[in-house]
Amino acid sequence: MKTVIIDDEPLARSVVTEYLEAFPQIEIAAQCNDGFEGVKAIQLHKPDVVFLDIQMPKINGFEMLELIEEPPAIIFTTAFDEYAIKAFEAHAVDYLLKPFSQERFNKAVEKCLAQTAAPQQKKAVEELVQNSPQSPAQAERIVVKNGGKIKIINVHQIKYLEAADDYVKIHTAEGIFLKAKTMGFYEGSLPTNGFVRIHRSYLVNVQEITRIDPYEKESHLALLRTGEKLLVSKAGYMKLKAVLGL
Repeated sequence: MKTVIIDDEPLARSVVTEYLEAFPQIEIAAQCNDGFEGVKAIQLHKPDVVFLDIQMPKINGFEMLELIEEPPAIIFTTAFDEYAIKAFEAHAVDYLLKPFSQERFNKAVEKCLAQTAAPQQKKAVEELVQNSPQSPAQAERIVVKNGGKIKIINVHQIKYLEAADDYVKIHTAEGIFLKAKTMGFYEGSLPTNGFVRIHRSYLVNVQEITRIDPYEKESHLALLRTGEKLLVSKAGYMKLKAVLGL
């Protein structure tokens, strides 16, 4: 089996390396100090298990997982708050709360080795990503994979979000980017005073709206700075009025 260790603390990586000596069947394919390196290492080595820190510079562990198409089994090595630990437990992903002992480490690895069903591991990681707690920094950005590159989009750069089957289209001045999330997720995570769900298919940055015109029946059209027009439902219009103080 192969593993990748991703942690911005050299001491933490060395502890995992030392503890892994008890498992000669696991080969360390790479060690990374941030999420960008982690994504590349996972794509290159295709490890069976990843030891992943959460609080890292650039992008955190949750954001990194969103960029992995075929996620391996994940064991978190984290100093994250207790409330987040409940999320890990609920989705069958093991964790090691720093500082951890060799005994606790062994239990996590043995649990991982016992869970050999890859589809179950993938489902657990996908559920974790969808339900992971957000840090204040995450609420101000969206991390996307654009070809072979990773792009960080500040929420203030977003014009609007559009539902697209199992994805969300993120419309910016630089182009359109896809994210495997739901509109409901962004409605609950983006700043409520800056973004409004004007329609089941649209979540708009209110700073981009220049005019709201009546349309068919009880609907309206929101005209954006770019000239684009978005349909506003009756419920969406009520939300817009509340945010705009009308």
